[in-house]
Amino acid sequence: MKSLLGDSNAKVGRENIFKPTIGNESLHQDGNDNGVGIINIATSKNLVVKSTMFQHQNIHKYTWTSPDGKTHNQIDHILIDKRWHLSELDV
Repeated sequence: MKSLLGDSNAKVGRENIFKPTIGNESLHQDGNDNGVGIINIATSKNLVVKSTMFQHQNIHKYTWTSPDGKTHNQIDHILIDKRWHLSELDV
């Protein structure tokens, strides 16, 4: 199984065109340039962004909080092999 973990500072949005790769559960509505980069890497390497596919309360999606505690972001992601992701659906 291929997996990629990283501190990418990538905000992955919920853009419809990327749903097969990112799912529906990103903290962010719109992504940033690093988020698009993560999606491009995932797509080119047959990976999915698994960290944006699980339904959780937003408080459990944060991977970074600003020093003043007012800004929260989901910027660290886990990518796994798409074949592994699809095999979970067969269970």
